[in-house]
Amino acid sequence: MIDWQSFTPASAFTGGMIIGLATALLLLITGRIAGISGIIGGLVELRRGDFAWRAAFVSGLLLAPWLWQWLGELPPVHIETSHTVLALAGLAVGIGTRYGSGCTSGHGVCGLSRLSPRSMVATVLFMIMGMVVVYVVRHSLS
Repeated sequence: MIDWQSFTPASAFTGGMIIGLATALLLLITGRIAGISGIIGGLVELRRGDFAWRAAFVSGLLLAPWLWQWLGELPPVHIETSHTVLALAGLAVGIGTRYGSGCTSGHGVCGLSRLSPRSMVATVLFMIMGMVVVYVVRHSLS
């Protein structure tokens, strides 16, 4: 069921354009793909001359909500599960990211725009598994 009161195509379009612009600029300026898992992974496995741009990218992700508050009110966040379930879900996503050789940002945003066959397969599998998990959690477990 779609919550038409919360349907916000203008902000979704604007956000998508900003993400597309940011990933294109990162590729043009540094030659790097904006895959979040790879960027963060590179911070863990430090390589010479590779830290500054990764730290700047992650800092931008972390500071964005605070900067947004200067423009307007943040949307309310309502999470209907426990911290344990959130931690397990994060662990599952991390494991999937390693097995999939990248995350939704790397494959879904950057890989699809480059017409990468591997990213097309990965993104389709991400979507299918997301639908399966939602169905199981909402209809089989509850």
